[in-house]
Amino acid sequence: MIDTTLDMEQYDCPFVDTTDDHGVAFSAVQWDFDRVNDQLETRMVVEGDDRGALSDGLSTLRAHGNMHEFDLLTRRDNVARIRTVIAETEAMATIRDNDGYVTGPFYIEGGSEVWHVGFDDREDADTTLAELERDNEYDVLERTNTDLPEMQGFVQNAGAAMTLIEGCRDLSDVERETLETAVSDGYFESPRDATLGHLADEFDVSKPAVSKNLRRGQQKMIERVVEALDELE
Repeated sequence: MIDTTLDMEQYDCPFVDTTDDHGVAFSAVQWDFDRVNDQLETRMVVEGDDRGALSDGLSTLRAHGNMHEFDLLTRRDNVARIRTVIAETEAMATIRDNDGYVTGPFYIEGGSEVWHVGFDDREDADTTLAELERDNEYDVLERTNTDLPEMQGFVQNAGAAMTLIEGCRDLSDVERETLETAVSDGYFESPRDATLGHLADEFDVSKPAVSKNLRRGQQKMIERVVEALDELE
């Protein structure tokens, strides 16, 4: 398989257009292509530079001419989760016409989109890239030829990866935020850049409370890591 990572500027993509005008970024968490109607359904996480940027970005996205359906699923501060249905873009059609397929989540920020696209043979990949140059601007960030042994390794270890993902989902919002802050502020460094008191002040709670949240989060993740190690081939 030829696995290609592209930094793409799609002029007919609602998400790219929106990030070109507003301080928001989109991360795909689910996507499904409707081959009958040539439409792409996605669920995206949207992060704005602030609450105002998020509001402006969502309004622009909802009103875009290539947006068929838009649902705001959840919103908290400057982050939202949305469901959308858009028409097939020209770049998407070019990739599909050459038997290409999406191999990973895409990320959109600052007027461009990072795509992970796969092809079964080199000729299809080369043809697609040549055709994309006609109407789009892009950079090839990475291109690899994944042979059968490597793919077998990915498949064999998919269970371990899912175990780690489930561990992240097991965390409560407070446990996740406490772990993230502890890591970013250097609590786990040696010597430590942050103390338990520092973390308690960050969350406006007592030291025992923040310690309890840390221990719970660590326990959940360590248990999942041990399970994943057992599943690794």
